Amino acid sequence: MSRIGRMPVAIPAGVTVTVAEGNVVTVKGPKGELVRALPKEMDIKVEDGHVIVSRPNDLKKMKSLHGLTRTLIHNMVVGVSEGYTKTLEINGVGYRAAKSSKKLTLTLGYSHPVDMEDPEGIETKVDGNKIIVSGISKEKVGQYAAEIREKRKPEPYKGKGIKYADEVIRRKVGKTGKK
Repeated sequence: MSRIGRMPVAIPAGVTVTVAEGNVVTVKGPKGELVRALPKEMDIKVEDGHVIVSRPNDLKKMKSLHGLTRTLIHNMVVGVSEGYTKTLEINGVGYRAAKSSKKLTLTLGYSHPVDMEDPEGIETKVDGNKIIVSGISKEKVGQYAAEIREKRKPEPYKGKGIKYADEVIRRKVGKTGKK
């Protein structure tokens, strides 16, 4: 049995979970609403403040989907109740970020500034050399943070670029002079 899949998902106060036909799960909470179509094979039930996911048989595919389905529902519940954030750091001389309405402008040593529009449901804040990406969908927050990081990945010699706040850059030793 899947250890993650058999754990029930607790529904906090102020959050409602409904399962429609075809395993379309709708989660409403104080921060918003998320809708997702989950695998039809899984059996999803809402019972006394918990969501329980069970699988029909022990095929390898069903075992994989069991844990995945439970985790996706859990991420939706946490998203609408607390939300998700990712923090990025900009390191480098002259590298900076600015925010105006829904547009994030990055100056990253290119011949032009890089403009990025916030996707729907995602909000970015600039605090000095930090960019904070927040929203209710874990998937969208992670994807947008990865797109921002992709604009200038951190390099291993000086560590310049955009990195996640909890990321450790493996540094390399530079050239050594002639003797």
